[in-house]
Amino acid sequence: MRRQAGPSPMRDFDPRRVGSFECRAWVTYYRHEWFALLVASVGLVRCGFRMSWPRTLRGAWLVLRANQKWAPPVDNDPAGAKRCMERFYRLVARDSGESLDTAEAARREIAWWRAHRDVQRGPGLERDRARAELVETLTDLYSYVYGDEREAVRPAAALRADAMDVSDEWVAAGCVLDSPLVAQERELLVRSYAALLAVVHRQSS
Repeated sequence: MRRQAGPSPMRDFDPRRVGSFECRAWVTYYRHEWFALLVASVGLVRCGFRMSWPRTLRGAWLVLRANQKWAPPVDNDPAGAKRCMERFYRLVARDSGESLDTAEAARREIAWWRAHRDVQRGPGLERDRARAELVETLTDLYSYVYGDEREAVRPAAALRADAMDVSDEWVAAGCVLDSPLVAQERELLVRSYAALLAVVHRQSS
């Protein structure tokens, strides 16, 4: 499936750096610190996809704008967020050499955003169903973008969903910067990206 000759740069990343930048991105997103989110997104895009600096900066801007369009709890703009993420994945495809349907990648990206919001808002059994869907939508995204078997990338998806649970707890507690929950969230994200790297790097060789 959609594989260039030779390994793609986005299949060789540092899980600790990617996890740390994503943790910082989540913290700044929920605190609505948009410039800090842009800075975190630059690091996340650069380390996670290893694009050239011009495409990294453009990609980070698109990620920021997608998050801003998605952020309002009511009257947000999911279609606008999806358009931004489609343009982002277009940059990824061009720089990495991966053959990717960027509209489909963006659709799967926004699908997990929606599932996570359902987790945040849903009570009882509805929340449990949304939590299961969150893992499935993350698995769908990873499997599609990297072209690997769903079961191979599911552990990474589950760990990232675990990190979101901790993030949600942190948000509910007031978004305190020195909370030990931030370190717990970061560690889960690092473990998630280590699990993903073990699959996608192996498959690229």
